[in-house]
Amino acid sequence: MAAPLKLGLIARHLRPQRRQLLQGAAALLVVNLLGTSLPLLVQHTINSLHPGFSLPQLLQQALWLALLATLMAGMRLWSRVLVFGAGRQVEVLLRQRIFDHLLRQEPGWVQTAGSGEVISRSTSDVENVRRLLGFAVLSLTNTALAYALTLPAMLAIDPLLSVAAIVLYPLMLLVVGASGGRMMAQQRQQQKDLASLSDLIQEDLSGISAIKIYGQEPTEENAFAALSRRYRDAALGLARTRSTLFPLLEGISSLSLLVLLALGSGQLERGSLTLGGLIALILYVERLVFPTALLGFTLSSFQTGQVSLERVEELLSRRPGIEDPLQPEPLQTSNKPSGALEARGLCVRYEGSERLALDGVSFAIKPGELVAVVGPVGCGKTSLARAIGRMVEVPEGQLWVDGQDITHLRLEDLRSQLALVPQEGYLFTATLAENLRFGDPEAPQQQVERVTRQAQLEADVLTFPEGFNTLVGERGITLSGGQRQRTALARALLVKAPILVLDDALASVDNRTAAAILQSLTLDQQRTVLFISHQLSAAAACDRVLVLENGRLVQQGKHRQLLDQEGAYRRLWDREQATSKLETA
Repeated sequence: MAAPLKLGLIARHLRPQRRQLLQGAAALLVVNLLGTSLPLLVQHTINSLHPGFSLPQLLQQALWLALLATLMAGMRLWSRVLVFGAGRQVEVLLRQRIFDHLLRQEPGWVQTAGSGEVISRSTSDVENVRRLLGFAVLSLTNTALAYALTLPAMLAIDPLLSVAAIVLYPLMLLVVGASGGRMMAQQRQQQKDLASLSDLIQEDLSGISAIKIYGQEPTEENAFAALSRRYRDAALGLARTRSTLFPLLEGISSLSLLVLLALGSGQLERGSLTLGGLIALILYVERLVFPTALLGFTLSSFQTGQVSLERVEELLSRRPGIEDPLQPEPLQTSNKPSGALEARGLCVRYEGSERLALDGVSFAIKPGELVAVVGPVGCGKTSLARAIGRMVEVPEGQLWVDGQDITHLRLEDLRSQLALVPQEGYLFTATLAENLRFGDPEAPQQQVERVTRQAQLEADVLTFPEGFNTLVGERGITLSGGQRQRTALARALLVKAPILVLDDALASVDNRTAAAILQSLTLDQQRTVLFISHQLSAAAACDRVLVLENGRLVQQGKHRQLLDQEGAYRRLWDREQATSKLETA
């Protein structure tokens, strides 16, 4: 059952390019018809030579041969352009399809699936599929046509000599088959070693500060030298295999010619074979050498491509864990204030976990409110932030935005109402301005400067060498932790979403700056802010505080009210105050 399935997959991917492939196959047919006709024309020309054969006649025949050979070369080139082009087009479409598919997956799967495996399927496997649908298809078609047209022509000249000449060709196929697998393994090892070199370079450049602080330059140099030697050894092993294989193939081909010449000479003496016929057979034998030698590589590429195609299809067949509803509700927009958020017995459980991350959480937040969510590590604060943005699956009827069940909304509509700033705000290798405009690329500079001031980042920007045009580096490596968090906050403020969720997004910011940021957010009455944090001194400035413990909402109210109660919030506050005193002592 496996083989038909693979052939079905191949046919499905080739179907959009069928016109181009049929044209390529037609061009290959013309190439092989001409390739079969040329030796016959040579045979006729040589057999026609006699004392009365004039030089103009010979030149005419030579010109005709040259024209046919030129036409064959042109058609061969055109067939390669068509078939290889079809393979390249499939590669482009398949890679785009994979990328679009990955963007639709939920963040949890992307983070746990393993980026190396996903990247391998998106790059190396797609390249193998391209070889399967380009090189392998071309080679198999060409080999089939070459044998189908050449063997009858050879047998028509002399059956015995034809069989004797190609009897060694199966040996050529066996040699290629035996060496092809080893070459592929060596090629993969070489690519793996090269990837290891690239990974080490990337890792060391990212961690150059740690290397210098701990004086580990010699260690890293030795590690790089070891990987370089491994890569060199893999490359030399592949070169040795190739250097052995191709002379062997040439030797087998030469043996076939020797057999043909030895037996053909006797036929010439007896007069049972013409000189033109012998030369035609020699040309035919040479014509079959390349397709036969290539067949082993082709079959290996075909098998590898089938495996890669299955791996790619396996990736594409994965449905996102979080999708739009089958019949989504339209997003209700009106003149009334938006940003209301309500949870009704909210429960969240991660896949593979027996414990609920959120267990029956209920609250209601009015538009424009600034509400803090606090609690010990692992209490469910981040799970709540992910649930609001449907980064994790939420049961129906448990979480509402502006009176609408978020599971009834399209993901695009829901997320247009939210701006979520995680603790590790990801920054791209681009300028500061481009990172700030990531959610709104057309935002005017005046708005960019406004949100920069609101996020308390303006003073930092003035110290940057090129201001907003400063390149922040990979993952924002040129910025401090606090600057990265404030940049991510300013980026979220620029999109003007009615609900802003800060998931410990000010953890690297000092309390004074955090308080100033919250004060600026308080003045923005058109935005609801959910401030998830372990900084209780900053949370004290919020309109209300929600206290989570073991996934449950155990307290809620104003800061002063909660301090007057015995409970989780009081314990957290006392612990923070004690820690502050120790740090200042």
